[in-house]
Amino acid sequence: MDGKAEPVPTTPFTSWTHRLARALVRPLVGGPITPNHLTTGRLVSGLAACAAFLLGGPMGDLWGGVLWLVSCFLDRADGELARLGGTTSRSGHLYDYYCDVGVNGLFFLAVGGGLRGSAFGGWAVLMGALAGVSVVAASVLAEQLESEEETAAKAYTGILGFDFDDVLYLFAPIAWLGWLPYLLIGAAAGAPSVALLTWWRLRARRNGCTVR
Repeated sequence: MDGKAEPVPTTPFTSWTHRLARALVRPLVGGPITPNHLTTGRLVSGLAACAAFLLGGPMGDLWGGVLWLVSCFLDRADGELARLGGTTSRSGHLYDYYCDVGVNGLFFLAVGGGLRGSAFGGWAVLMGALAGVSVVAASVLAEQLESEEETAAKAYTGILGFDFDDVLYLFAPIAWLGWLPYLLIGAAAGAPSVALLTWWRLRARRNGCTVR
């Protein structure tokens, strides 16, 4: 023992962003707005953000970042409203899941397209496509891994009150700071690695081994 405290893992639905969303949507419980309405808002705002990033330029990055934050928040809010109101369902989960996977994958493709006029040229589109496809693959594999777990644990547990996918919120300030080229490079290199790691963990799980 070296006396150092281990980081506290973040259990499902207890992150800071979940708590904030839970507080803000509580007044909606029992009202006309349903979780599926919020999921649709997440989808529409996410697609609008991707369209802005695809246009590129300072204004595209500005509004893309704003819309992306709205989309990320609604991604949290729909599930919290469903849990608070006792209206969770398999169909609602699937709708939320497919919207999340689609929007997150399209984000990188849009960023790549928006940077096609940069020094990257056509490589930006290819990097965006690689990152986007890899994010979709990693998400699908993670969903399969979580469905085979006996607990409600996520495939990748967060720490200190932050979920693994809370990193999505950082994409907005990254865009505002003009750092999307660096994000694209990192995603093109990192997303395939995460997809491969998730596939390996799923394969090990199915072979009777537990890999964290």
